[in-house]
Amino acid sequence: MSAWLLLLGAVLAEVIGTLSLRAAAHGARRWYVVVAGGYVVAFVLLSGALAAGMPLGVAYGIWIALGITLTALASRVLFREPLTPLMLSGMGLIAVGVLLIEIGGTV
Repeated sequence: MSAWLLLLGAVLAEVIGTLSLRAAAHGARRWYVVVAGGYVVAFVLLSGALAAGMPLGVAYGIWIALGITLTALASRVLFREPLTPLMLSGMGLIAVGVLLIEIGGTV
């Protein structure tokens, strides 16, 4: 399996685990199983992406940037949490930073 697919799976598993924290924190304790499972799967897939040759700085940067963005967007849709222009600007800056890290690794 390609490193990129493994990384995408890691991001999605981490986002699911993080979103599940909201339900678990509000008294639905059974959601902690989903939280733990999401994080375990995320780290297994992330380690698979690294084993497939993806550099750690690139993998971690993309994982964090996508995770933050997808979690914030999903939180807006699912939980009606705020998503302000300033927050969107911050996400854009994170994306630019990750892009610079990736480009810097090939120069």
